Amino acid sequence: MDLNSPRGLTSDEVCRRRRQFGPNAIPDTAPHPLLAFAWKFCAPVPCLLEAAIALQVVLGEYIEASIIAGLLIFNAAIGLLHERRAQATIAALKSRLALTASVRRDGSWKTVPATELVPGDIIKLSLGGIVAADVRLLDGSILLDHSMLTGESLPIEGGRGRDTYAGALVRRGEAVAEVTATGVHTRFGRGAELVRSAYVVSSQQKAVFRVVRNLAVFNGLATVALIAYAYGIGMPISELVPLLLISVLASVPVALPATFTLATALGAQALAELGVLPTRLSAVDEAASMDVLCADKTGTLTLNELRVAAICPMSGFDNNRILALAALASSDGGLDPVDAAIRRENLDKPAADLPALVKFIPFDPATKMSEAHAADSAGGALRIVKGAFAVIDRLSQPSPTALAAAAKLEAEGFRVLGVALGASSPLRLAGLIALSDPPRPEAKPCIRELRQLGVRTLMVTGDAPETAAVVARAVGIEGAICPAPSIPAGVPGAEFGVFAGVLPEDKYRLVKGLQRAGHVVGMCGDGANDAPALSQAQIGIAVFTATDVAKSAAGIVLTEPGLGGILAAVREGRVTFQRILTYTLRSIVHKTRQVLFLGTGLVMTGHAILTPMLVVISMMTGDFLAMSSTTDNVRPSPLPNAWRIDNLTVAGIIMGVCDLAFCAGVLAIGKFRLGLGIDTLRTLTLVTLTFSGQAIFYVVRERKRLWSSRPSLIVVLSSIADLSIIPAMAIGGILMAPLSPLLVAGIFAASIALALALDQVKFAIFSRLEML
Repeated sequence: MDLNSPRGLTSDEVCRRRRQFGPNAIPDTAPHPLLAFAWKFCAPVPCLLEAAIALQVVLGEYIEASIIAGLLIFNAAIGLLHERRAQATIAALKSRLALTASVRRDGSWKTVPATELVPGDIIKLSLGGIVAADVRLLDGSILLDHSMLTGESLPIEGGRGRDTYAGALVRRGEAVAEVTATGVHTRFGRGAELVRSAYVVSSQQKAVFRVVRNLAVFNGLATVALIAYAYGIGMPISELVPLLLISVLASVPVALPATFTLATALGAQALAELGVLPTRLSAVDEAASMDVLCADKTGTLTLNELRVAAICPMSGFDNNRILALAALASSDGGLDPVDAAIRRENLDKPAADLPALVKFIPFDPATKMSEAHAADSAGGALRIVKGAFAVIDRLSQPSPTALAAAAKLEAEGFRVLGVALGASSPLRLAGLIALSDPPRPEAKPCIRELRQLGVRTLMVTGDAPETAAVVARAVGIEGAICPAPSIPAGVPGAEFGVFAGVLPEDKYRLVKGLQRAGHVVGMCGDGANDAPALSQAQIGIAVFTATDVAKSAAGIVLTEPGLGGILAAVREGRVTFQRILTYTLRSIVHKTRQVLFLGTGLVMTGHAILTPMLVVISMMTGDFLAMSSTTDNVRPSPLPNAWRIDNLTVAGIIMGVCDLAFCAGVLAIGKFRLGLGIDTLRTLTLVTLTFSGQAIFYVVRERKRLWSSRPSLIVVLSSIADLSIIPAMAIGGILMAPLSPLLVAGIFAASIALALALDQVKFAIFSRLEML
């Protein structure tokens, strides 16, 4: 069948093509929620805890097993709650598409659901409508807004032979077009596929994995040696299995994932009060490490609103009169952004003695101008025209001055209009009007402050290089311009500051290239064309005016106008990072010491120096009360943070060995000097671990001296609780053998001395490893 036939496709042909190309829709491939929930139990920490639960059930320790299982489910539920974002983005992409379309089939026009369109369909595009598929115009003329698809700040004229894309908005006119692509084959569909495939492991996930990996290797070897020794000395199986369980529980940083979640949740709450809404908790932590910010131009660094940037009057005219004449040749109302910009500017600068409007002729894409027929004060006929400068210049008397002025303005990236008037040809050129999408007033100071914080800003735009260069200079972005065809296939060059003329897939590739180079990348945008890059970036930021598509793809949404929320996210992220760093370092010190101390105790006493119940009590009062560090007073770093896990592990092991020496010394005094029995030694061990744990916490919470800053009230209250509960239980003999108050007080005093000595060790280590 002839595709250009006015009859359109037949119903039979439509059915055949639908089978071939599929529906005009983006498929939903979301995994079942139960499957997604199940995957949460397959990470390193959950697997170790599941092994511990299994051992506890075998031993009949159901209370302890229930506590650990509850923690597992809590962590999994929190993680699942803050996921599913890619599917939310795709749902938003679908909602932007037209719900119905006017299509010609079997020789007549009918309205059908947009999902039923197939390649080859003949459809009608009308004012205010959304293009339902990728199409090629066959007849008519329309003004198309591609800003949310390509980043082009100015609407484009569309006539016969012009291609346009699904999701574009018709600002003016009417046209007939042929569908060229549907569903996943459209540009919109390819963007949705990029969103679905976008994946980056967060720095937080990598940090948890590496901490657990390092501890598992270290403690795994220690546990093997411990069990081998216990077996060698003839320890019965009834004691050997609980010893293995204790070793597993002592090795796992049980509350580490929950602490990460709590710290970022508190950071998110603080940001929400500042007009910043994190939709993904990991984005709070990523903001601390971000060292490159890719910013879209249109609607992000600029207002996405045409404004009159400059007026160049010819001899005999002034700015106000030129604006007033241009307003007469502009439509009153409607969606034409050029006419709206001129009328808005004219309201602020009215002129007197204007001609009286007789007739208005709207913009004609064929002539590239609009005009007004008016009458002057004497009643004489007057013609006023406004349009592309090249067109108006041909209708007017030659003016070298105007040509030079137009060339200068166009070189600066402005859209230049000419305004002329007269009773007959040639007309008299009144002046030039330059239009632009102006930068946001807060963009330049925001970029300057980000630079001071160690974050480099790049502009990534679908607009022309000339326009991008003007905005880059205005907002203070440094570096050369890299046009789209020249974007490096691998790592983008550091000499570039602006990437112009790029497509959504180019932004996506650019973000991935920067990530491969080791950067933590932020992406700030507002349109559907930014969605793939927003999803791929470690921290996607949607501005206040962003589309639903961009907001659902982003990890952070600015809920108030302006870009100040980006700075707030960076600063709060760095505060959150320091709090998480404190808990992580504390966990490394504790878990390094735990298994080694079990081995030391086994050698000294021939028995396990803790029971599973005492380990669970220690976890509940120690690890979980130490989560109060998520509220601590900390100093944000002046430069982007990075998870230097290997250095943290080295520092943690050294301090853990120092703590081990302290704990072993106390145990040796209890065993050999005081002659305490095994049950009393177990109580002594728990009290020692509690007091030394508090000493370690106050040492590692400060990167400098432990007295350099004051802890938060919640941290102090949690410490008081920890230092009260365990000693009270020990003195009262609750769930353990009783211990004398004098001995408890002595261990407390010794722990103070430990803190002061360990602070000296910490300061030397941090200085050597450049961790201050």
